[in-house]
Amino acid sequence: MVFLFPAFLWALFLIAIPIIIYLFNFRRTQKIDFTNVAFLRTVKTSTNSFRKLRDILILICRILFIAMLVFAFAQPFINKNKQSPVKDNSITSIYIDNSLSMQSESDNLKYLDIAVKQVDQLANALPATTKFQLITNNFESNEQVIINKDKLKDRITEIRFSNTHKTAESIYQRQLNLLKNANQINKNRLIWVSDFQKSTLGDLSKLKIDSLNQFIIVPVQSNNVGNIYVDSVWLAVPFIREMESNTLHVRLINTGKDKVENMAVKFFIDNQQASTTAITIEANSNGIASFNFTIQDKGYKKCKISFNDQPITFDNDYFFVLNAAPIIQVVQLYGKPNHKFVESVFSNESLFKLKSFNGNATEPSVINTADLVVLDEIDNINPAFVIALQNYIRKGGNIAIFPSGNIDITSYNNLLNGSGIINVKKNTILPSGTENNSALSLPDVNQPFFNSIFENIGQKNAVSMPNAQAVISWSKTGNSLLKYKNSDPFLTQTTFGLGKIYLFASPLSLDFNNLAKHALFVPIMYKIAALSKAQEQMAYNFASQNIVVDVDKDEKDQVYHLKKDNFDMIPHQQLNDKQLVFEFPQSSQTSNEQGLEAGYYDLTMKGKSQKYLAFNYDKQESQLKFYSILELKQIFSKNKNIQIYNSAVDKDFVNDFKQQNIGLSLWKYFLIAALFFMLLEILIIRFLK
Repeated sequence: MVFLFPAFLWALFLIAIPIIIYLFNFRRTQKIDFTNVAFLRTVKTSTNSFRKLRDILILICRILFIAMLVFAFAQPFINKNKQSPVKDNSITSIYIDNSLSMQSESDNLKYLDIAVKQVDQLANALPATTKFQLITNNFESNEQVIINKDKLKDRITEIRFSNTHKTAESIYQRQLNLLKNANQINKNRLIWVSDFQKSTLGDLSKLKIDSLNQFIIVPVQSNNVGNIYVDSVWLAVPFIREMESNTLHVRLINTGKDKVENMAVKFFIDNQQASTTAITIEANSNGIASFNFTIQDKGYKKCKISFNDQPITFDNDYFFVLNAAPIIQVVQLYGKPNHKFVESVFSNESLFKLKSFNGNATEPSVINTADLVVLDEIDNINPAFVIALQNYIRKGGNIAIFPSGNIDITSYNNLLNGSGIINVKKNTILPSGTENNSALSLPDVNQPFFNSIFENIGQKNAVSMPNAQAVISWSKTGNSLLKYKNSDPFLTQTTFGLGKIYLFASPLSLDFNNLAKHALFVPIMYKIAALSKAQEQMAYNFASQNIVVDVDKDEKDQVYHLKKDNFDMIPHQQLNDKQLVFEFPQSSQTSNEQGLEAGYYDLTMKGKSQKYLAFNYDKQESQLKFYSILELKQIFSKNKNIQIYNSAVDKDFVNDFKQQNIGLSLWKYFLIAALFFMLLEILIIRFLK
């Protein structure tokens, strides 16, 4: 027999009180003279013997009453498994997994509901004086305090699903930090109630568990369920134009063991169904669904992929935003009187905003707001522009270079220094009409750059390629988009920092080539411009640490808000030029009325909407692979202080817990015994006279 609160046993010294009373309670007797002395002596002897017997019985009842009462307060129990009892001043730290994967069901009850119910019953099984800590994936500030049983039972009724998840290491460290802050050095009890999802908890074999505390693992698992979720979405043509057909591709993943056949997948634009398709996905595999669509007008479009997959429903909708026909800022820097070829390409004001400047008589600052800079036949690039252009490209700008027929090769080499474009040389310019190998070969139409280009100009096999005299040449580098028939590069795409350089071997002037009059010229320049526009991220997830978005204005002291229905918050933010960097708030930073849900959030400034941002739950939550009970036992087989239960779904879990950690509690029996001896004393005094 083991006592849960052995300190109460010191109260057994109270047994001395009835003993002292018995020993020193001498009663005075009154002397009376009678004639028959022998008779009185016999009566006196008989009366004293009976009184001594009654007093001894009363003493025994009082001693046993006090002993039984002390034992009841010490809470004795029989520990069948001989576990060391948790001290009365220790802490029971409970972690309840409220991640979205706990939406799985068993007997029509979600895992989270099962976990809450079992913790409630477990709390009832523990002594009333037990001190608790309750933590969830929210890591809220009110989870850092010690609470009693009543407060624990109130708190667990408030637990809701969270869009955040934590690794096993972070959960364990948070529990230990609280115990340390509470100056708790006694043996404590740490309890985890979770589905033990592999993708979110991480590698449990690397978790270092100390031997000072009792660690209890309670899996909430039943039969494995499959799940389908959206892995990624992308466009066939990244640049969306009004009234122009495009294709959206969606990759879906099936984590289940069963094949999914003909599942309906729907595509919505601004709450209107734009397209639908059916998809079949093999077990533990993925499939791609494609949707053809057309955007009617420009601007931000709220889009959604939706399907029906039970019982996991939190990821059945995938939200994203498409920006239709954004204006592309193009800056042309020309060296000679403008020949109008570049202007004719970008004359569509609904798509492009073109600004033309004399490259020899303007300030470098004109390129700061450009998505694409076109260097059009500048003889000599001055050093100030070289530095400005290099910084512009490194930060993500894009530049298309048409060399001059009278090129200063040194200034161009200075500009291209560090970009990977090497051995740039000036070629001998042949007189007009001279026979030379200037015909371009057909490009590799399988390159992503040429997607949709040849469809717009006719059959690729029927295209006659332009002729172009190479004013400059360079070593093969980057991605060769167009080449001469001798494989020398005519147009290359080279990454430099965060931006790209498109280098042509020939000027646009008709004295050197007929590219400007060719059907390829406009779609190639359109594609360069479209790829130069920073492609905005279509969707984010709540696990993103820093979110970077482009904004139109860089006013000082401006403050951006995130709004969605009743949610309105100012995130931590920093503005760098026209890039806004902010942290999306976590669940612990919002109130219960402002739960973070997947969907569209409006980024506003001064009460005006700037753009829409779409947020989805982390894909790791959708990967329903769990540590089995056998795996858990194998991982922690060397830790003697760790108990692993079969499953909290079992109805006998709390009884098993009580037997292993509390044993057979005897305090009620001792309390009944104390009352029995008190009643027995009363009966002796009343009837034994």
